[in-house]
Amino acid sequence: MSSICILTDSAVQFTQPGFAGRNDVRVIAYDVHLQNQVYPEGEGYRSTSLPPVAGEKLNPRLVPPEAEKISLLLQNLALYYQEIIAIFTSSELSGLFAQAEKAASSVKSIIPVTLIDSQTTSVGLGLLVQLAAESAANGLSATEIERRVRKAVPRVYTLLSTAGLSYLSEAGFIDLAQATVGEMLGLIPIFSLEEGKLSPIEKARNIRGVMDFFQEFLGEFDHLQHIALIQGAAPFNHESHILREHASDHFPKTPFSEHTINLPLATLIGPRALALIIMEAE
Repeated sequence: MSSICILTDSAVQFTQPGFAGRNDVRVIAYDVHLQNQVYPEGEGYRSTSLPPVAGEKLNPRLVPPEAEKISLLLQNLALYYQEIIAIFTSSELSGLFAQAEKAASSVKSIIPVTLIDSQTTSVGLGLLVQLAAESAANGLSATEIERRVRKAVPRVYTLLSTAGLSYLSEAGFIDLAQATVGEMLGLIPIFSLEEGKLSPIEKARNIRGVMDFFQEFLGEFDHLQHIALIQGAAPFNHESHILREHASDHFPKTPFSEHTINLPLATLIGPRALALIIMEAE
């Protein structure tokens, strides 16, 4: 029996395909609700298939697994592991964390489960999961892994921008009037995740304006551990090249990774999105 399992959700994106401890990472998937149909674990649908605007009939929604399903998964993992550390997408973006709390309580006599709200998603979540998995592979205790991950959470910064304001409205992040006016004017708002909650910080007129803001944001830091750019279903190759060069000039020793938006994140903020996620060096 192995000692520690790292559990996360399907919004996660890793900066590298293989890392220490990867074999002990398990992923619990969201279902995706689109056009009055539920796609179990998002199967058969991709972020590139989502329309630019979430019309009345699309009704996009991430559906987290119920507590009972999570409980069964935890009991199954208890056959192979002694402890579980679960790191999930921000509880402000998804209802999964609340369901996991119920499940963890129901199995506390079977296996100890440590729940950590990442206060981020996508690559930000991936960076924290990788940290936990590598720590477990190095033999650290669950208590020490939890301490290291919680200490790292405030060092992850997430900026999200999207032209798909109707998706934000469908997810309940902004009201319908804001979404309608914003899409008519072609605005691209930029949000940060403040303690896991979407917080508007800027409005750009075009993608170039978004990239300029991303560059300015990077300029606020001296030492970074990782820089990640997430592109929407339609990539912005020229703009991303400029940001990559800027990062290389100012942070030559910092890894820079590029990712395509996955279905869970695109369901929340739309496929016409850009995101910058960074981890500050300790």
